[in-house]
Amino acid sequence: MKTTNKIFRTALALTCSLAATLKAQDIYVSNTQGYTIGEYGMDGSTVNASLISGLHDPNGLAISGNDVFIANYNTGTIGEYTTSGATVNATLIQGLGINSVSDVAVSGNDLFVVTDTGTIGEYTTSGSTVNASLITGPVDADNIAISGNNLFAISEYVPGYVGVVGAYTTSGATLNATLLTGLYYPYGIAISGNDLFISTDGGIAEYTTSGSTINASLISGLDGPCDIAISGNDLFVVNNGNGTVGEYTISGSTVNASLITGLTNPVGIAISPVPEPSTLALAGLGGLSWLLFRLRPQIFAVKHPVHPPKKPVRNCQ
Repeated sequence: MKTTNKIFRTALALTCSLAATLKAQDIYVSNTQGYTIGEYGMDGSTVNASLISGLHDPNGLAISGNDVFIANYNTGTIGEYTTSGATVNATLIQGLGINSVSDVAVSGNDLFVVTDTGTIGEYTTSGSTVNASLITGPVDADNIAISGNNLFAISEYVPGYVGVVGAYTTSGATLNATLLTGLYYPYGIAISGNDLFISTDGGIAEYTTSGSTINASLISGLDGPCDIAISGNDLFVVNNGNGTVGEYTISGSTVNASLITGLTNPVGIAISPVPEPSTLALAGLGGLSWLLFRLRPQIFAVKHPVHPPKKPVRNCQ
């Protein structure tokens, strides 16, 4: 019994240690007129509506580990902050052009930055320039999404608000500059598996990454949809017109059209990755496994009941 209690106490302590190291998965939304980034729970609850403030027309944002990278449109900079709101470097990348930076995406240790000047630049997450003109040509580029070694960029041609989606590699090679054409007022783009989800005027359209149409009207009736984020089988869509974030399935069903409300001209959205246990917690679980291994003889020992010796059988005849 003492051995069993000891094991349970150890397991409880290590479980609590593991739970303490995990930060819940949250939604981060940029408010361009409020100059803030707000943090919200996956259920729409407000964690901190002004988690990061004092920004300059924040547009797109990306999350890597415990860091948030924010595209400041007005100042032409990329700022780095923690997911808890602390400033790491407010001008991690600068000199990108006034009123030009619209989006940022992260892949491994690299940041890909979109500017209205028709370029997508590559930088390290430490702020060093890899190639400031990695991809050139997308006119009025708005948003990008990365999957593996492929990069998809939305370019909106202002006359008529008709845009295209181009496919490139993260090394800068052009795969198909007009993968999708004829999109009306496109802005946000997100990838799930082999599918592209694109926000257009009033809705979300779905295509394959090879350019085939799956459903051009997957979700309709939205109010100025901008950026899109995906978590599991759900889409989270920023509605710039009514200041909300709606949640839908990737099949187009509505989960909650007003999951988050009260936003101020929202544009960008990012969702923190599913939390992973820290090295310390994993070491603790390893220690528990070692303890169980050492105590296995005591845990699994079978104690046989002791019986008095049997009396000899006498065949008295």
